Amino acid sequence: MNSKYLAVISLVVMAAGFVITLLLPQHVAVVLLQGGFEAGLVGGIADWFAVTALFRHPMGIPIPHTSLLLKNKARIVQSLVAAMETELLNKESIEKKLRGMNLIQRGASALTKALGKRRVRRKVLEWLIQLVHRIPLEKLVPSIQSGLIAYVKKIDLKDSAEKLAAKIMEAGYDEKALDYVLLEATTWVNRRETKLMLSKLAGEKLSEVKMGGFMGFAFQAVAGFMDDDKLGGMLQNMIVSSLQDLQRPDNAYRETIVREIRVQMFQLASNEAYMEQAKTWLVTQLQQEQFEEALLARLQDVRDMLVNRLEQEQEAAGRLVLVTYRKVVRNLERDPDWIAALEAKVTSAIVSAVGANHYRLGQLVKENIDQMDDASLVAMLEEKIGKDLQWIRVNGALCGFIIGIVLALIHLL
Repeated sequence: MNSKYLAVISLVVMAAGFVITLLLPQHVAVVLLQGGFEAGLVGGIADWFAVTALFRHPMGIPIPHTSLLLKNKARIVQSLVAAMETELLNKESIEKKLRGMNLIQRGASALTKALGKRRVRRKVLEWLIQLVHRIPLEKLVPSIQSGLIAYVKKIDLKDSAEKLAAKIMEAGYDEKALDYVLLEATTWVNRRETKLMLSKLAGEKLSEVKMGGFMGFAFQAVAGFMDDDKLGGMLQNMIVSSLQDLQRPDNAYRETIVREIRVQMFQLASNEAYMEQAKTWLVTQLQQEQFEEALLARLQDVRDMLVNRLEQEQEAAGRLVLVTYRKVVRNLERDPDWIAALEAKVTSAIVSAVGANHYRLGQLVKENIDQMDDASLVAMLEEKIGKDLQWIRVNGALCGFIIGIVLALIHLL
């Protein structure tokens, strides 16, 4: 039964009992009951008045010292806020609680338990796919472009070029580049059209040679035996053979060419004028609209590749996610000092945030209460504590009934 109705029933019972005893013949038992019902009625009405006076004016009459909660609303709120900040939720107790919670360990355990469920892994991957799709690449391009331009303008291109040249030399990319050029040149020289071109050039140059005497006669005699096709083939074989010789690591000419390439690389890297021109050219290229389009296209490719990989992982129930997470956790568990340091940093950051925003707890309570009108505030309080208050009224009636019987008995004696 609703306690509110129970309190009303107790008053009705006391009032009805008192009226009935007035109508009954006077007898010891009737006198005792009449005294009990009378005192119970008075006690119930008194407690009803007292409880009602906390929230509103009884029967709407502005009796002094009633509607106490509304009259003292500001003071009660201030006391509540002060109690929360200094006693219930003071910074010291919060800090002590946080430092003993082992946030990293608890968070890792909770995350491990959650990722152990296939449904959770798929949901996480679905969320990641949506997040990747929503990345505004068009807005990122100008920022990335500006960052690259600022970086190029800021860096010492001369120092970077020297380091790049050193890495190219250490990795042997200079020799690989030479081999690539030699191989492509060999392929080009071996072509039929190249042989024809060499034949034509050789014929033209031989016809331009002017020699007199015996040397001229000998030269013309030898040239007469060589047609353009044979001359071109001979030149082609000579060039191919030379290019193949240069591809051998022990070839002396190859070593000379590689050494010269390296010297030129470092000389170019040390040339400040060239480096400044290169920086200006690079900045100009980065500012081009074509670069923006190319950068956007590459970002879109990366996003598509990432989404495709995440979708594949989602179809596989996110097993790779779980395996990767477990490997990370196992690696971290091997370094307890690092975990302890991270725990200290996280806790300190949270404690600092709580300390800086602790006053907001009381402020939030005050703002929420201030936003409520009087009727809503009274309704909320009655809803939260009304049940106990109604029992005060019931207890008042019952206690009054018992005390009334005792007093009537004393009066009879």
